[in-house]
Amino acid sequence: MIDDSPLMRRLVGAAFAGQPDFTLAFAADGAAALEQARHFLPDVITLDVNMPGLDGLACLDRLMLERPCPVVMLSALTEAGADATLAAMQLGAVDVIAKPAGAISLAMEEFGPLLVERVRAASRARVRRSLRLAERVRLQVGTVAAQPAPTPLLAGRAPADAVVLVGCSTGGPPALDALLSALPAGFPWPVLVAQHMPASFTAALARRLDRLCALEVVEVTRPLVLRPGLVCIGRGDADLVLAPRPGGPVAMAVPADPAYRWHPSVDRLVESALRCLPAPRLLGVLMTGMGDDGAATMTRLLQAGGRTIAEAESSAVVWGMPGELVRAGGAGVVLPLGRIGAQLRAWAA
Repeated sequence: MIDDSPLMRRLVGAAFAGQPDFTLAFAADGAAALEQARHFLPDVITLDVNMPGLDGLACLDRLMLERPCPVVMLSALTEAGADATLAAMQLGAVDVIAKPAGAISLAMEEFGPLLVERVRAASRARVRRSLRLAERVRLQVGTVAAQPAPTPLLAGRAPADAVVLVGCSTGGPPALDALLSALPAGFPWPVLVAQHMPASFTAALARRLDRLCALEVVEVTRPLVLRPGLVCIGRGDADLVLAPRPGGPVAMAVPADPAYRWHPSVDRLVESALRCLPAPRLLGVLMTGMGDDGAATMTRLLQAGGRTIAEAESSAVVWGMPGELVRAGGAGVVLPLGRIGAQLRAWAA
């Protein structure tokens, strides 16, 4: 655990104290962290974004080159913190957790179990020694045109007014970068994205993706009428739903429903889409992430005549959500990340 705050280190240590499957080591700055990593050989690291001296980004960059392992960023709820955290995920961090605002000690009863759960999930994430995460997914996308596809693409054209529903969690931001960058400016369908992420980060995620891909990417803060090529990012700590309107379906941010565990909820997004549109007009894509959010509803989508794609285990940082879709029999096709965009283009052609 790397954090320059003695109080934060003490509180995190207390949160993990009752977990027999964890052994902890602490560092107060980036330089000490690099030295610790060489000797302690951690399975997972939590890393503060803002530290004196060697800051979180510089430390992460060195860690991913010298001693790659899953890294969870702990970030303040600020715009600058959000931008820095997304940069960290491009360098190879697999997840982000927002630090509690205000008195941290008072928030630890809720924050502590969440931190333990996310760190435990991150410890199972796939991080290759040879490449950072962002470089790896870009390499997979970049080699699609030069190499024959290992998995044949499914033929057949989807309806002209179809809607793409995308769900992801741990490892999702770089995966979204790879997926959306593979879609051309003339892509004919709107794309709705439920990425598990705190509210303070989704606006920065949308801005970043909008700069990187040919499509228009926006965070959903008000009802948006769907149109071709519009990518709607669900606002963090809320849910993204599709709702019918006389002028056509709209994407809306609604208060998080406690009946769903993760937010924005993939299950709730798919359920709302199935109520709003016939299944043959829906295409579901479930990518990297822990847990099973989206697996049950995308299975229903496939059974009702829709189309679904599960990210293959070979490319997923955490093969939880897509793996559950495969095990439930709800994956119409299973593809590595670098082939998902090509499959969507094939269905649209």
